[in-house]
Amino acid sequence: MTDAPARTSSPLSGRLDRLPFTRRHLRVLTGSGLGWALDAMDVGLISFVIAALAAQWSLEPSQTAWIASIGFVGMAIGASVGGLLADRFGRRQVFAVTLLVYGLATGASAMVGGLAALLVLRFLVGLGLGAELPVASTYVSEFAPARMRGRLIVILEAFWAVGWTAAALIGFLVIPGSENGWRWAFALGAIPAAYALVVRWGLPESARWLARRGRHAEADAVVRSFEQAAGIEGPETADLRADEAPPAAQSTGQRLAALWAPEFRVRTACLWLVWFCVNFSYYGAFIWIPSILVSQGYDLVRSFGFTLIITLAQLPGYAVAAWLIEVWGRRLTLSVFLAGSAVAAIFFGTASTESVVIGAGMALSFFNLGAWGALYAVTPEMYPTSLRATGSGWAAGAGRIASIIAPLTVPLLLGLGGAPLLFVVFAAFFAVAAGAAWGLVDRRGRALDDR
Repeated sequence: MTDAPARTSSPLSGRLDRLPFTRRHLRVLTGSGLGWALDAMDVGLISFVIAALAAQWSLEPSQTAWIASIGFVGMAIGASVGGLLADRFGRRQVFAVTLLVYGLATGASAMVGGLAALLVLRFLVGLGLGAELPVASTYVSEFAPARMRGRLIVILEAFWAVGWTAAALIGFLVIPGSENGWRWAFALGAIPAAYALVVRWGLPESARWLARRGRHAEADAVVRSFEQAAGIEGPETADLRADEAPPAAQSTGQRLAALWAPEFRVRTACLWLVWFCVNFSYYGAFIWIPSILVSQGYDLVRSFGFTLIITLAQLPGYAVAAWLIEVWGRRLTLSVFLAGSAVAAIFFGTASTESVVIGAGMALSFFNLGAWGALYAVTPEMYPTSLRATGSGWAAGAGRIASIIAPLTVPLLLGLGGAPLLFVVFAAFFAVAAGAAWGLVDRRGRALDDR
């Protein structure tokens, strides 16, 4: 697969790409990253809540599977719609609204008295959560200088490990503590509702999006604030009109059609395949790991403790991926981490001792989350500004279809062949994704396409 020919960058792109990393960049990164961590905390919590509710409400495996999957139904819809909305109304606005929606729905989940109400609220949580992640990665990528863009997106994704670790701590310390422990866990998930206000008023809108929408004075003001933070003098007068090429798409229909235009169809197909396979294996494994350990004879506290240790391996996985992605490039880094995930999955599925369970689980966590970081880095780079959020959102939406199917498939696979068969299937999906990664365009160190 050959890369697309380089395009002349816009005046705005050149100004953004020449900047060093400043406090303004740090604010964008941490502001988005904290929202990302809170998202991860919510998704991680449900795996512990499922294990607790299965015992407390005497749920069947099919019912617990739906608690996980219904949220992913919402995420599939949210990712697709959120990307379209972000290209139409702006990255920051949609980011804030999604945090508000899922934060309120998660807090309300603490008060449910039965399965039906919980499923409705988990769907609403998924709507907000699904829209937030691709919008946040698009937002940060549009501020990041080209020479460090991939690294910054992997660091953004690393906030996922922070949130998942927080979820593991809550699962280990709070949920087993009382009959209402799972309710307290959900109540903590309401924090994003308040954080949404910080996001809405504390972060700038994407200058690239503003310029493409014709709001040139606002875009210039945003860029100048970054230049001032870096001690760089901007041009006395700035023409930010991206007139080197017309926008790739202007209306919603054009954006959706453009994803499958000759220029983008191969990368779209490969990107959707990678997203689908990674979602299937990741959510199939990590949502069910606490329950699988319980079924293998470990008590609730012990299985949650193992999960916490396994989760801690995510952070070094992100760190290594963040370094390699600007050394090896996007495709090689993504492919290697996916191949490592496949090998680790096989070892975890056949583990028979505590040390192997923990070791293989940590390897799976290391490689899988490093792959996630690389995937989120490469996804916004596949498309120009006018359809970047749409492309990222629909790729994530395609992946969420797999995350719906995976938790429902796990009980069936466990019944047919136990954990060994289950994790061989996960390994096969990782291997397919590793191959599909080579159909993506690698834009390491190159300016974003601002059409």
